[in-house]
Amino acid sequence: MDPDQMTPLAGADGKTSVEAIQAEIVRRICFLDYPPGCQLRESDLAEEFGVSRTPVRDAISRIKHLGLIETRNGVGTVVVALSDEQICQVYEMRLKLATLISDMPQEQVTAATRKRAAALLVDALALKDDFDPKLYVALNHELHNLIVDLIGNALLKSFWQQTYFQAASTWYRLASVADGTADALVSELQDINEALGENDASAIGYIQKIHIGYGYKRIRQHLLAD
Repeated sequence: MDPDQMTPLAGADGKTSVEAIQAEIVRRICFLDYPPGCQLRESDLAEEFGVSRTPVRDAISRIKHLGLIETRNGVGTVVVALSDEQICQVYEMRLKLATLISDMPQEQVTAATRKRAAALLVDALALKDDFDPKLYVALNHELHNLIVDLIGNALLKSFWQQTYFQAASTWYRLASVADGTADALVSELQDINEALGENDASAIGYIQKIHIGYGYKRIRQHLLAD
């Protein structure tokens, strides 16, 4: 997996969709390619993506609802950093949402889902020997997408997506300063692969709650002020 390899933005008609632009900007924020304070200029993005300003403006509007950017008078649209208090609130919410994942209907576990999870575990094991924070975040992205595909409730899926994106750049920061990050990802994926092997999608939420709790503890230890 190459974390710098961008998913093609143009569709079959050669046009770039609002969803594709949104996903790419969010990816860059999560990877800290757009760090807090970075200004997002509609004209520059429109030129890069080969579109008018309208789809870029629509994508930026959607990202504002995720709490990742804001418009400042005299400055424009900038990437924002979560305060320590906001980081705590995001993780506390993710812990609650993880329980709901198990309590609500799930999608059926398929052979394709098991194959995706197995491939992620292989990549995570390789990451232990040659750690790269950007690749770590890329693997977390893929794991997140896998879990989202298992959530059967559309509203819960939306909330889970929002809190994930708010937390992702914090994981990148943690991976850059804390040891054992790859080990934690391997442990999480081993648990997920075991659950999927038993066709037990309801266990995924509980697994997520356990490992999010571990991650939250590490974040408080390494990143948050006393």
